Amino acid sequence: MSKFSKDSIIGVIGAGAMGSGIAQVAAMAGHNVVLFDTNEAALDKSRVGLEKVLSRLVEKGKIESVASITSKYTYASDLSAFRECSLVIEAIIENLDVKKKVFAEVEHVVSADCVLASNTSSLSVTSIAAACKSAERVLGLHFFNPAPLMALVEVVPAVQSDDAIVQECKALMNEWKKVPVIAKDTPGFIVNRVARPFYGEAIRMMEEGIADAATIDWAMTEIGGFRMGPFTLTDYIGHDVNYVVTETVFQSFFYDPRYKPSFSQKRLLEAGWLGRKSGRGFFNYAEGAVQLEANKDETLGRNIVERIVAMLINEAVDALHLNIASAQDLELAMTKGVNYPKGLLAWCDEWGADKVLNILDGLYNEYHEDRYRASVLLRRAAIGGTKFM
Repeated sequence: MSKFSKDSIIGVIGAGAMGSGIAQVAAMAGHNVVLFDTNEAALDKSRVGLEKVLSRLVEKGKIESVASITSKYTYASDLSAFRECSLVIEAIIENLDVKKKVFAEVEHVVSADCVLASNTSSLSVTSIAAACKSAERVLGLHFFNPAPLMALVEVVPAVQSDDAIVQECKALMNEWKKVPVIAKDTPGFIVNRVARPFYGEAIRMMEEGIADAATIDWAMTEIGGFRMGPFTLTDYIGHDVNYVVTETVFQSFFYDPRYKPSFSQKRLLEAGWLGRKSGRGFFNYAEGAVQLEANKDETLGRNIVERIVAMLINEAVDALHLNIASAQDLELAMTKGVNYPKGLLAWCDEWGADKVLNILDGLYNEYHEDRYRASVLLRRAAIGGTKFM
């Protein structure tokens, strides 16, 4: 059971896309919501955006009226508005110093039993919690964008977190009809750690001239069964977001070569070619632009899929080996968080750990790079013929 009730007031810090989305989720789950931002224009934009979304939901018969949800909102530019909140979720810029400052300020305002959560996607929750005198009430609640539509929430205990609070927040996420998974407080948590090769290895193959972006995207969607290819997806996410997460994970893992960013993506960021939002990224989205044609060679396509999927499986297996999450939560995270066609551990069982190991060892023997080192748990499974699921 959750300690939270429908009478619990939920506070959200940051009226950007993510904060606004989280506030909407809470309001539609029946809570009164306080949405805070120091920028009045951001609050106005959030209010207008919410009314548009709610109007569409009324048209679809999903809610009775716009007012049934907007009446639950309080828009605030003063932290004192959080005084009656039972839970405050921070969703601001991914900057550790800024987050720590905000948490320290909020703690002075809220009640002693108010839970404080960060929506950080890649920063240390433990470090954020350390800014608070009552660090045991701090944890990570990482929603995925857009929060009202994406089911997954990574629940991330800090080293200091009270386990009872963690379990209560997990129960609350279930009440909000989300799919919560528990992730250890390590860089990237589950999704942003395990998914790195989907982008990184695809870019590496493009840089080496093995295949162009259109061909790799064709292979991963048509043969691999992914909803989007890696280049289409990074253009959709935006390189200002995707590259920065990669760089953050790489640095946080003490420069482990498995997470090494690419110069190709960094140059797109430097050029301001951020993807769809700017009209150009790996692909050109200008009207009338000539698009690349994929080379639909089946053998090439299968090789592309096997290389990227083997790298993804290895990350999932290694996360299991290091107790980042349970096998079930790892599978849920990758299918519900990034819509993979199947869980990576199940995919490994389907292929056989020996096949995955052979692909990785072949790459390691060819490149002699730690990027391709196989997890010891994968090696054990291949030798023992064991399955993960």
